[in-house]
Amino acid sequence: MIKYLLKCICKREFESWFSNSKEYEKLKKKKLIECIFCRSIEVEKSIMSPYVIGKKINKFNNVLEKKEFIKVKKDLQKLKKFVEKNFEFVGENFSRELKEIYYGNKKNKNIYGTVSSKERKELEEEGIELSSIPWPKDKEN
Repeated sequence: MIKYLLKCICKREFESWFSNSKEYEKLKKKKLIECIFCRSIEVEKSIMSPYVIGKKINKFNNVLEKKEFIKVKKDLQKLKKFVEKNFEFVGENFSRELKEIYYGNKKNKNIYGTVSSKERKELEEEGIELSSIPWPKDKEN
Protein backbone atom coordinates (compact mmCIF):
# COMPACT_ATOMS: atom_id res chain seq x y z
CA MET A 1 0.00 0.00 0.00
CA ILE A 2 1.15 3.53 -0.77
CA LYS A 3 -0.30 6.85 0.33
CA TYR A 4 -0.12 9.88 -1.96
CA LEU A 5 -0.87 13.50 -1.23
CA LEU A 6 -3.04 14.64 -4.14
CA LYS A 7 -3.69 18.20 -5.26
CA CYS A 8 -6.66 19.37 -7.31
CA ILE A 9 -7.02 22.36 -9.61
CA CYS A 10 -9.28 23.81 -6.89
CA LYS A 11 -6.02 24.10 -4.87
CA ARG A 12 -7.13 21.67 -2.18
CA GLU A 13 -5.02 18.72 -1.09
CA PHE A 14 -6.10 15.33 0.19
CA GLU A 15 -4.53 11.94 0.82
CA SER A 16 -5.42 8.69 -0.87
CA TRP A 17 -4.18 5.11 -0.58
CA PHE A 18 -3.28 2.91 -3.54
CA SER A 19 -2.12 -0.70 -3.67
CA ASN A 20 1.07 0.47 -5.45
CA SER A 21 2.36 3.26 -7.70
CA LYS A 22 1.31 1.39 -10.86
CA GLU A 23 -2.26 1.24 -9.54
CA TYR A 24 -2.26 5.04 -9.15
CA GLU A 25 -1.01 5.48 -12.73
CA LYS A 26 -3.63 3.01 -14.06
CA LEU A 27 -6.49 4.79 -12.28
CA LYS A 28 -5.19 8.21 -13.32
CA LYS A 29 -4.99 7.11 -16.98
CA LYS A 30 -8.60 5.83 -16.82
CA LYS A 31 -9.66 9.15 -15.20
CA LEU A 32 -10.99 7.37 -12.10
CA ILE A 33 -9.24 9.61 -9.56
CA GLU A 34 -11.25 12.63 -8.56
CA CYS A 35 -11.08 15.43 -6.02
CA ILE A 36 -12.99 14.64 -2.83
CA PHE A 37 -14.03 18.30 -2.57
CA CYS A 38 -15.08 19.38 -6.08
CA ARG A 39 -15.19 16.02 -7.96
CA SER A 40 -12.78 17.29 -10.63
CA ILE A 41 -10.63 14.64 -12.31
CA GLU A 42 -7.82 17.17 -12.76
CA VAL A 43 -5.83 15.81 -9.82
CA GLU A 44 -2.05 15.42 -9.58
CA LYS A 45 0.36 13.95 -7.05
CA SER A 46 1.77 16.62 -4.78
CA ILE A 47 5.34 16.71 -3.55
CA MET A 48 5.76 14.61 -0.43
CA SER A 49 8.51 12.77 1.32
CA PRO A 50 8.29 8.99 1.28
CA TYR A 51 7.64 7.05 4.45
CA VAL A 52 9.44 3.73 4.37
CA ILE A 53 8.67 1.00 6.87
CA GLY A 54 11.83 -0.98 7.31
CA LYS A 55 12.90 -3.92 9.42
CA LYS A 56 14.66 -1.71 11.93
CA ILE A 57 12.41 0.78 13.73
CA ASN A 58 13.86 2.57 16.72
CA LYS A 59 11.35 5.27 17.57
CA PHE A 60 8.26 4.53 19.64
CA ASN A 61 5.98 6.55 17.32
CA ASN A 62 7.17 4.67 14.23
CA VAL A 63 6.36 1.35 15.90
CA LEU A 64 2.84 2.59 16.64
CA GLU A 65 2.42 3.86 13.08
CA LYS A 66 3.58 0.54 11.64
CA LYS A 67 1.18 -1.38 13.91
CA GLU A 68 -1.67 0.94 12.93
CA PHE A 69 -0.82 0.52 9.23
CA ILE A 70 -0.78 -3.26 9.56
CA LYS A 71 -4.09 -3.22 11.46
CA VAL A 72 -5.78 -1.04 8.83
CA LYS A 73 -4.45 -3.26 6.05
CA LYS A 74 -5.73 -6.42 7.80
CA ASP A 75 -9.12 -4.77 8.37
CA LEU A 76 -9.33 -3.86 4.68
CA GLN A 77 -8.43 -7.42 3.70
CA LYS A 78 -11.18 -8.78 6.00
CA LEU A 79 -13.67 -6.34 4.50
CA LYS A 80 -12.64 -7.37 0.99
CA LYS A 81 -13.15 -11.08 1.82
CA PHE A 82 -16.56 -10.31 3.33
CA VAL A 83 -17.67 -8.36 0.25
CA GLU A 84 -16.38 -11.02 -2.14
CA LYS A 85 -18.21 -13.76 -0.18
CA ASN A 86 -21.53 -11.94 0.37
CA PHE A 87 -21.91 -9.67 -2.67
CA GLU A 88 -22.18 -10.31 -6.40
CA PHE A 89 -19.45 -8.72 -8.54
CA VAL A 90 -21.05 -6.88 -11.48
CA GLY A 91 -17.88 -5.10 -12.67
CA GLU A 92 -18.36 -2.12 -14.95
CA ASN A 93 -22.14 -2.76 -15.04
CA PHE A 94 -22.37 -1.55 -11.42
CA SER A 95 -24.06 1.78 -12.22
CA ARG A 96 -26.72 0.19 -14.43
CA GLU A 97 -27.35 -2.71 -12.01
CA LEU A 98 -27.58 -0.34 -9.04
CA LYS A 99 -30.14 1.87 -10.81
CA GLU A 100 -32.28 -1.16 -11.71
CA ILE A 101 -32.29 -2.32 -8.09
CA TYR A 102 -32.87 1.21 -6.75
CA TYR A 103 -35.88 1.83 -9.00
CA GLY A 104 -37.37 -1.61 -8.30
CA ASN A 105 -36.78 -3.12 -11.74
CA LYS A 106 -34.66 -5.90 -10.23
CA LYS A 107 -34.76 -7.87 -7.01
CA ASN A 108 -32.83 -6.26 -4.14
CA LYS A 109 -29.42 -7.92 -3.80
CA ASN A 110 -25.93 -7.10 -2.59
CA ILE A 111 -23.65 -6.05 -5.45
CA TYR A 112 -20.25 -4.45 -5.94
CA GLY A 113 -18.28 -3.23 -8.91
CA THR A 114 -16.69 -0.17 -10.45
CA VAL A 115 -17.99 3.20 -11.61
CA SER A 116 -16.42 6.09 -13.48
CA SER A 117 -16.40 9.54 -11.89
CA LYS A 118 -19.14 10.55 -14.38
CA GLU A 119 -21.32 7.58 -13.36
CA ARG A 120 -20.71 8.35 -9.66
CA LYS A 121 -21.86 11.93 -10.19
CA GLU A 122 -25.00 10.77 -12.06
CA LEU A 123 -25.85 8.37 -9.23
CA GLU A 124 -25.42 11.12 -6.63
CA GLU A 125 -27.63 13.47 -8.68
CA GLU A 126 -30.34 10.78 -8.64
CA GLY A 127 -30.04 10.53 -4.85
CA ILE A 128 -28.31 7.14 -4.92
CA GLU A 129 -25.56 6.99 -2.30
CA LEU A 130 -22.59 4.69 -2.60
CA SER A 131 -19.28 4.16 -0.85
CA SER A 132 -15.80 3.51 -2.15
CA ILE A 133 -13.61 0.98 -0.39
CA PRO A 134 -9.83 0.82 -0.83
CA TRP A 135 -9.31 -2.59 -2.44
CA PRO A 136 -6.02 -4.21 -1.34
CA LYS A 137 -4.44 -6.71 -3.68
CA ASP A 138 -4.18 -10.30 -2.52
CA LYS A 139 -0.38 -10.33 -2.88
CA GLU A 140 2.01 -7.84 -1.32
CA ASN A 141 3.66 -5.48 -3.82
